Amino acid sequence: MTGMLARYEKLVAAGELRSDPDQRRAAERLDRLQKDLEAETSGGLLSQLFRTKKTRPQGVYMWGGVGRGKSMLMDLFVETLSIGEKRRVHFHEFMLEVDRLIREERKKEAGDPIAPVAARFARDIRCLAFDEMVVNNTADAAIMARLFTALICDEGVAVVTTSNRPPSDLYKDGLNRSLFLPFIELVQAELDVMPLNGPTDYRLDRLGDIDTWHTPLGDEATAQVREAFFRLTDYKPEDAEHVPSGQLDLGGGRTLHVPKSLKGVGVFSFKRLCGDNRGAADYLAIAHAYHTVIVVGVPRLSPENRNEAIRFTKLIDALYENRVKLFVTAAAEPEDLYVAGDGAFEFERTVSRLKEMQSAEYMARGHGAD
Repeated sequence: MTGMLARYEKLVAAGELRSDPDQRRAAERLDRLQKDLEAETSGGLLSQLFRTKKTRPQGVYMWGGVGRGKSMLMDLFVETLSIGEKRRVHFHEFMLEVDRLIREERKKEAGDPIAPVAARFARDIRCLAFDEMVVNNTADAAIMARLFTALICDEGVAVVTTSNRPPSDLYKDGLNRSLFLPFIELVQAELDVMPLNGPTDYRLDRLGDIDTWHTPLGDEATAQVREAFFRLTDYKPEDAEHVPSGQLDLGGGRTLHVPKSLKGVGVFSFKRLCGDNRGAADYLAIAHAYHTVIVVGVPRLSPENRNEAIRFTKLIDALYENRVKLFVTAAAEPEDLYVAGDGAFEFERTVSRLKEMQSAEYMARGHGAD
């Protein structure tokens, strides 16, 4: 099988990828990790039996803005890694599995469940690859340091992960964040942190001529935001029925169901976001968790649905202030959504923001508040 770096260079030579210094450095580092893992497993049973902490391959943490090629590099790495004991999984899905295994271990009443859960993963895995490490769940944050210390330091599993944020910004402003700080220290000590945070957003290139605002409501508008979702997430359209959903922690024991949630892209209905009684804190949680939000079914607004209009304004404020990319299907253009009646004047500020959010300058900004 062709190695990681050779495959990357072949794609650049063929014009399928642009030459990018940050990507090449990451490809070289992942290629070295491949060689370390393959050399370790090629020694057979005795090599694995006498494996020590000092010789365990060091994992990699790649972080950067949307479209910098992190998922592409992860795909190449896993595809070209010639060992059987590897697994690529979305981080949210992995933590749900961890939660299930912890519950099973607790039923045995045999002490701390973390170590045996880590050992269960390590039995079949030498390299664990995560796409999109994002932490917005208090329960996950509380156990991650112990879990990954057991996986990396005790079991010797090599971890490779991508994230939109540097380690120090994970779970930023989260509830009881002090419980999470040991995990950040672990990442900085045990993983090779590699930034891919240059100005070029290759994923935006793939959007091509797809606009961000689509009107009127109907099949054509839906098809456009659907296509944007698949281009932004690299998910195969033919497997659309299996796009994962998510549960967003809103704090206080409340969660929000996200019908489509993948690689930092969340899909919501206007009715779910603005028809229910929600406040600014809920919309901030969405803005922090997702770099791109797709909202479908925005109706015309008027005094008759004033409450929904107010919530929509709060949603747009949260997304705008956190530089979240927004795709919408709506009954009208922003300036025609709320044209008359009580509340129309106040809505003009939201119209201004919606127009700016469609601009190339706004779309090129990185995720997160200034």
